[in-house]
Amino acid sequence: MPSAIVSARELGMAGCHTCGKAVHVGKHAHVECPRCGSEVHFRKPNSVSRAWAFLIAAFIMYIPANTEPMMRTTSLGNESADTIMSGVIYFLSHGDWHLALVIFAASVMLPLLKIIAIGYILISIQRGSTRRKLEKTSLYRIAEILGKWSMLDIFVVGLMVMLVQLGNLTTIDPGPACIAFALVVILTMFAEEALDPKLIWDQQE
Repeated sequence: MPSAIVSARELGMAGCHTCGKAVHVGKHAHVECPRCGSEVHFRKPNSVSRAWAFLIAAFIMYIPANTEPMMRTTSLGNESADTIMSGVIYFLSHGDWHLALVIFAASVMLPLLKIIAIGYILISIQRGSTRRKLEKTSLYRIAEILGKWSMLDIFVVGLMVMLVQLGNLTTIDPGPACIAFALVVILTMFAEEALDPKLIWDQQE
């Protein structure tokens, strides 16, 4: 039975990945967008493999981001190093459970859930799954929106470095986890950018 819905691909049309303009591609291998000059494809080239590469790199960096110190504090000659979880435990022990919950959710759970969500979508695409397409598309959009909040911990450390500088009495310096954590956020953003959500809908029911 012919499909009741005619897709843009069946009409030889593709949306520019840069500006979104609908461009007639037809059977041509390379077509430039008349609006912005970007190369237009029906689907992002090597989308799955590139997304996997960024995602695996993000997961590797996720480990030192949570095990290495996020910041180093020197006060009256005494130096201490705090990881993300030690900061969460500190706020919990002082009764600031709401702040501990925000930091834990934004800095620990969100990056991990984003990695799991993108990995789940990639696996379902590779397996040719035709189930829950709408839910997977919504999951992709949620990961795209919430992923930006993962930088909360970096902002907190940056503010503390600027505000809590009291000469020789107290100094706060960012730790190696800051770089790893920033890389996690950046790499997951690259992974979601490399992933073409149209691939979710390519498998016919």
